[in-house]
Amino acid sequence: MYELQIDRGHAIVDFILDGYIRVEEMQRFVADLRVATQSLTGREIKIKADLRTFKPASPEAAQMIREVQEFGLRSGVKRVAELVESQIVALQLNRLARESGTDKILRRFWEEASARQWLIHGDTDDDKP
Repeated sequence: MYELQIDRGHAIVDFILDGYIRVEEMQRFVADLRVATQSLTGREIKIKADLRTFKPASPEAAQMIREVQEFGLRSGVKRVAELVESQIVALQLNRLARESGTDKILRRFWEEASARQWLIHGDTDDDKP
């Protein structure tokens, strides 16, 4: 199952992937994510991906995730915040992010509030070493 919302005020595409996502459902999700991203064209687009209950993706679904990440980069996505709890999912997502180039704009969070704060405000002086 997935949910997708757009915060137009902050140009954030906010989605949740929950459980095992069948290939057909992943195709619908990717199509919806592309439309949502395109609806914010011309802005500094941010993505908040809640993957805390997402189960490891099939190779076909993983390929779709990589392709939509590449699409996001081409479409102006500037920051991606992921909420992840599973180490297995984190490893899979790390590989996909490296392959797509998303790793350069990605940060992982444990809490939704801190993820949203970073998406809206970016790095603050407190975040820098």
